[in-house]
Amino acid sequence: MKFLLDTHFLLWLPIDHRSISPSARALFSHPDHEFLFSAASLWEISLKRARFGSGFGFEPREIRRHLLENGYEELQVNCEHAVSIDMLPPIHKDPFDRLLIAQAMIEGITLLTADVTIARYPGPIRKV
Repeated sequence: MKFLLDTHFLLWLPIDHRSISPSARALFSHPDHEFLFSAASLWEISLKRARFGSGFGFEPREIRRHLLENGYEELQVNCEHAVSIDMLPPIHKDPFDRLLIAQAMIEGITLLTADVTIARYPGPIRKV
């Protein structure tokens, strides 16, 4: 099964953060699962890094390198993803989360999240 990771997992995975639930850990350890991360997530992390500086504590280039070195696949943002945001109900206002949801729907993969608000959307979303 393929999973698109919500941005918080990109921050938590390299440091084995305690916020990763046991059910998420089980999914990550399953050998048949494939994990993707979105360019949108790295864009979001880059904006936060630019806003908060080194105090933010996460370097987007290092996160990307770590993910690629550990077998995660990069998902680019395309125009179909961008224009599909308009079909989403207005549950969540965060543009990055809405883009991830649209990507999961268009690509037919499950968005993996710990966010209860994102989990309220219809479609291929799994809260862990």
